[in-house]
This record gives sequence, C-alpha cells and structure tokens, in this order.
Amino acid sequence: MSAPTTPIDAERLTLVLNDLRLPAIKANWPGIAARADKEGWPAARFLAALAEHEIAERGRRRIERHLGEARLPPGKTLDGFAFDAVPMISRAQVMALCAGDGWLEKGANLILFGPPGGGKSHLAAAIGLALIENGWRVLFTRTSDLVQKLQVARRELGLEAALAKLDKYHLLILDDLAYVTKDQAETSVLFELISARYERRSTLITANQPFGEWGRIFPDPAMTLAAVDRLVHHATIFEMNVESYRRRTAVQRQSRAGRPPTYATIKTIEEAASSDNQAAD
Repeated sequence: MSAPTTPIDAERLTLVLNDLRLPAIKANWPGIAARADKEGWPAARFLAALAEHEIAERGRRRIERHLGEARLPPGKTLDGFAFDAVPMISRAQVMALCAGDGWLEKGANLILFGPPGGGKSHLAAAIGLALIENGWRVLFTRTSDLVQKLQVARRELGLEAALAKLDKYHLLILDDLAYVTKDQAETSVLFELISARYERRSTLITANQPFGEWGRIFPDPAMTLAAVDRLVHHATIFEMNVESYRRRTAVQRQSRAGRPPTYATIKTIEEAASSDNQAAD
C-alpha cells in the first residue's frame, strides 16, 4: 500500500513562505509541484528546483536595484557602440573589462580620453551596465554634479561620511572631468575623492583633455601631479581620438536629406540610420 497523503494547507504554506521571505518559491511551487507529481521527481530534485527559482529571482531583483541606483544614461549598451568607428578600442579588451574580476577587485582604474562626441560617455555607461549585469555595483555621475554634492557635505562637516558612502560602489564613473570649475574648493574635494578610492575602489573617468592639460582643472601643479599619479598607478587608458560621432552623422544626414539634422546629438551611428529609415516609412 502506498503511504497516505496529507492535504497541503496552501494558505498556511503561503504565510510560512511570506515569513521566510521566499516570494519566488511562493509564486512557483504549485506549478513545480504539479510537474514533480506528474513526472515522479524525487524530493531532492523538487527542492532543488524551488531553490533555483528563488536564487534566480533574487539575482534579478538585485540587478534591478543596482540598475536603479546606478543612474546610467538610457540606451547606452555595448551592442549599440560603434566599435568600427573607434578602431583603437578592442571589443575583446572591453568585453574582458566587463567581467570586472580582473581589475575591480584590485581597485584599478579606467580612463577614457578623446574629443567631444567620440563615444567616451557611451562606452563608459555601456561598461557600467555590463558590470551591473555581472553582479557589480556602479554609480554614473557627471563629475561637476558629484563635486558640488561633496562641497555641500564638506560645509556640513559630512565629507568623510559622503566619501564612505561611495565605497559601496565597486566602480564610480566620473563623466566629463574637464567641466569641473578650476576652483580651489571644487578641485580639493575632487582630489580627496580620488585619494579616498586609491587602491581600494575603482574609478572610471572620461575627459576631453590628456593629462598634460589637467592643469586647467587643478590650480595647484602639485595637486595635478598627485591626482594623475593616483589615477594612472593601476589604470587602463583608452585614447579615443576620433572624429565626433555627432558631427560625422550630422554631415551624413545633411548630405542625404539636403537639410540640417533634426537632432543635435545621437546615441550611435546605427540609431541614426534607424531613425532615418523610420522617417522614410
């Protein structure tokens, strides 16, 4: 004789799973249980299936939270980045960086140089997105915006706490470094930020000017040398000296359409082409 079965109290089980904070198991157990009964799964396989669903859901929610806090500009992905337009950037090298474990664990840095419109911000954001998908925490910010917040924190005697709060991010992306005002107060907090993360947490910087022109950012030459030294000690540097995406695409659009471009900026060459195709439909 087969052993008698005990009816499952679904409502009681739902309450227990709520208390244990297992929402994926709560949502999926009826369907998985029905399949297990139909296919005669052993108990261990049934339990493993439930656990795998819970782990997958937790991973999805974690990535969702990290994406929300990262403040990445929308639509900037590696698939949308025109690697063929920036031949000095190796797709394979970028993909290796997106794994993160070879440099983020060491607090190494990544620096992107190049003229405006060359794709620096797009590539930085795309790397940030890929890293989040691989389990790392990232924050993307305009350098000037963060510096202003840190200045406020200093005035309120909370700079140390503000810098410590940034430690939760494995990668801090400082976009448009050159637009920081050459002001002693601003550059001082920027230098403290760079120093605080040195060899501990990674920083990605996009800048229009090479290191030789950073005297325009830091008014003190000694501070300039110290900042550069800390950033490049463990760094990968990409020099993206290419023609502006925006300028090149604007010329292409004007040539094809015989009129000025509709938009001042675009995300990628491919998106511009897609926009043109839609306009023609």
